[in-house]
Amino acid sequence: MELSVFFKSIIDQDICSVVICNTEHEIIYMNPAAAARYEKRGGYNLIGKSLLDCHNEESNKKIKKVIEWFSESTNNNRIFTFHNHKENKDVYMIALRNDYGKLIGYYEKHEYRDSETEKQYGYILK
Repeated sequence: MELSVFFKSIIDQDICSVVICNTEHEIIYMNPAAAARYEKRGGYNLIGKSLLDCHNEESNKKIKKVIEWFSESTNNNRIFTFHNHKENKDVYMIALRNDYGKLIGYYEKHEYRDSETEKQYGYILK
């Protein structure tokens, strides 16, 4: 079985939104969590559209600057963009590269800071 099937499944099962863009800022993939989160903006219909159309001018300048920074070095792959106090999460932009290190796109990574409330192994251990 092709490894990409496993990677897609990992992203699809993530509870955090994952929106993947190419270097032209075109949205090429959204996981189910992202489609649900951005449903009012079009959900899956955002695929094929520019991410820049979803942000204001100031945010677009920052996004473009990050892409420039990603392009400067294969070591530039992750940058903190903001902390969302309401949802208690940190947000990062992550570079996506091919096997040769060439920048092929990026995505936004959300890391929630709240402790898990579900019981450990709650569904299978009683």
